[in-house]
Amino acid sequence: MKILVTGGAGFIGSHLVDRFVAEGATVSVIDDLSTGKEKNIHPSAHFYKADITSSDLWKIFEKEKPDVVSHHAAQVSVAKSVQDPLFDAKINILGTICLLQQCVNFNVQRVMFASSGGAIYREPKTTLPSERGIVDPLSGYGIGKFASDLYLKYFLRIYKLNFTSLRYANVYGPRQDPLGEGGVVSIFVETLLQGKSPTVNGSGKQTRDFVFVNDAVEANWLALQKNAQGVFNVGTGKETSVNQLYRHIATLINSAIKPTFGPAKQGEAMKSVLDASRIQRLLGWQPSVSIKEGLRLTIDAFKMDSTY
Repeated sequence: MKILVTGGAGFIGSHLVDRFVAEGATVSVIDDLSTGKEKNIHPSAHFYKADITSSDLWKIFEKEKPDVVSHHAAQVSVAKSVQDPLFDAKINILGTICLLQQCVNFNVQRVMFASSGGAIYREPKTTLPSERGIVDPLSGYGIGKFASDLYLKYFLRIYKLNFTSLRYANVYGPRQDPLGEGGVVSIFVETLLQGKSPTVNGSGKQTRDFVFVNDAVEANWLALQKNAQGVFNVGTGKETSVNQLYRHIATLINSAIKPTFGPAKQGEAMKSVLDASRIQRLLGWQPSVSIKEGLRLTIDAFKMDSTY
């Protein structure tokens, strides 16, 4: 099997490349390295430094002729999507369309898409949002991810291009970039390891559904193996507040540093947690890494990668 991974130098994408290579696939990577790192790319993968909106994208498809495209390249900042929705739409909507057109042109069998459960659904009050939950994004980022889901359905209907859209909760783990504002776990870990006080946006009472990256990768692999069609939430169904997350990390690092509290960010919900019963029922996927174990693994990886 030949798999092309967009964003394969980034956080989730690079872990997927590792898994695909380990499973015996021939893997190629497209990444513009705007946030990804070339050192993350498995040495067996064919790497192309390119933008998914490039007019030369077809040349990569012509050379690689992938069977599957795993699309993880994206503008990932919710705050930036609020500040500059045009740029966000260019990457996350137009970039996806460019990619899907090449998939049709070169007879790709399936697209695996990294969507977002946290940014798409209306904030839950009682029941957790399933894949049929009310769509009410608060940011351009969420709008872009939902628009891409709609385009995937359109390309299936018109061009018979099969797809799986995985609506991730908050994925965390090794290789997550602490320089952006999206990866709260990596930001807290790196800042505390440096002996500094991290900033908590808002009250810290906002909750998220944290999924370890290896569990997200397993969801992708199961969906690919079982030719899963349609949209699937990928989450634990468990809420952890930002304040609780901070205490877990500080305890594991043995730090007594207190956080600094800043203003809340525009476009971010107070509560985000997913109902992942569909992927559990149809694909047999279950999150296997607890939040405390995942944080320990993440902290250990940060310590190995840097000097503190």
